[in-house]
Amino acid sequence: MDTKEMETRIKELEEKVRVLEDLEAIKRLQRSYGYYLEHWMYEEVIDCFSDIPDAVLDIMAGIYLGKEGIRRYFTGEKDRYSNPEMLHQVMQLSGVVDIDPDGKTAEGRWYGFGAIALPRGEGLIQNLTGGIYAAEYIKEGGKWKILRLSWNPCYSGTPAEGWVKPERLSTASIESGVAFPRSDKPRVLNPKYPSGYIVPFHYKHPVTGKETSEREHNKAMNVKGAE
Repeated sequence: MDTKEMETRIKELEEKVRVLEDLEAIKRLQRSYGYYLEHWMYEEVIDCFSDIPDAVLDIMAGIYLGKEGIRRYFTGEKDRYSNPEMLHQVMQLSGVVDIDPDGKTAEGRWYGFGAIALPRGEGLIQNLTGGIYAAEYIKEGGKWKILRLSWNPCYSGTPAEGWVKPERLSTASIESGVAFPRSDKPRVLNPKYPSGYIVPFHYKHPVTGKETSEREHNKAMNVKGAE
């Protein structure tokens, strides 16, 4: 191997190392977000997001734009932080992350699953919930941050026997009587079971390299608000 070939090989290896380091940084970021969310550590959650105006939090309560909108949502619900009975555990699972060729942006897809106990009135609502996070990331100042996070709940249900003491249970449903902080735009899409909706994949099939079939499926399911 001559000097030129050696230099080329070294550059290829350096690029592979960079990609691996970026992947680990993004996965660490998303998993940390989940840990902060569990106890509504709203300042830490907000700090996970990009500082640019294009940052988006897309959840069932609505779409929150920029750091200002994201802060409005999380601080609007900050009373949860001071309640020891509050639990918002949504584990970040099975992450698939792809870094764009420019090395400055990336996309990811994660399962979210966990147990929730939310104060409502004089009691709490307990729930098990599962869904899919679709995420976009951006590298700012050498640090990866969340640019766009879309939470797509697929199902939720109250377990027959839960982790909240019976005398602390509320009779309200998780959607009833909730006054969320003002969102920037209404959320139209409802992906919950049994809609049949599949959250679009940002990546092609890892074996065939082909586009996957979820868009045709969603069109056939006629889910309101789906692309």
